[in-house]
Amino acid sequence: MDLSVVGRERGPWTRSWTSDDALLYALGVGAGQDDPTAELAFTTENTAGEPQRALPTYAIVLAQFGGPQLGLTGVDFTQLLHAEQSLTLHRPLPVAGSVELTSMITDIFDKDSGALIVTSTTGTADGVPLFTTRSSVFVRGAGGFGGERGPSGEYAAPERPVDARLRFRTSVNQALLYRLTGDRNPLHSDPAFAAAGGFDRPILHGLATYGITVRLLLNEFCAGDPSRLSTVQGRFTKPVTPGDKLVVNAWRDGHDAVIFRTANPAGDVVLDRGRAVFTA
Repeated sequence: MDLSVVGRERGPWTRSWTSDDALLYALGVGAGQDDPTAELAFTTENTAGEPQRALPTYAIVLAQFGGPQLGLTGVDFTQLLHAEQSLTLHRPLPVAGSVELTSMITDIFDKDSGALIVTSTTGTADGVPLFTTRSSVFVRGAGGFGGERGPSGEYAAPERPVDARLRFRTSVNQALLYRLTGDRNPLHSDPAFAAAGGFDRPILHGLATYGITVRLLLNEFCAGDPSRLSTVQGRFTKPVTPGDKLVVNAWRDGHDAVIFRTANPAGDVVLDRGRAVFTA
């Protein structure tokens, strides 16, 4: 792996989106799936009394694609998994618009069993910061090169009963729907590619699990108001198979934040060390 890419900036480049893109993303993370008459602000643009709103985690999708490549070499992409993701919103994400993006690999950490590659991306609209994302991917088998190990996650689940337990069953075609938002990684659709990565069948995108979780938290703690989300972060720990039922356990962390973790039907944690901060 070429470590010289650390600190190398790419961009700026411009990414535009339409209200239809925001609607498709909302469907991809399950909005309206349990009840098509609910969450209409995310799933429709012409409902009386419900102006369309964008789910804030769509900002991460906008930051993912369309720019120059980061120049990673020596990486086996069948061994690459999304490891961590954070998002900071400087103002609410509009349902359509354009954003100017710049991105940089800030760190490559040596986790012994693999390498953790950390990328930070900033988005600016009309000269004003809109959002910042930080993404980490884990490359299995690429560790042991003598680098720094890096920090560990800090938000552990409290040793007390949950304040909310939220449930959502993913659809068997959830990954096929979510990939239409732009992430066409065959790990999530091609059985042969998934098998090469050691999986019995294609798995759900980590960011789909992330978006589903944040959507449930917004509905529970913010009455579905996406403008109240300030920051969110979490660590992916196990894959989700489309069709799995997800259970999100959440604990209040003061009056304006929650700590959360998401588990699959077997009780395995799939999204851990999560924390979301809301505004009044």
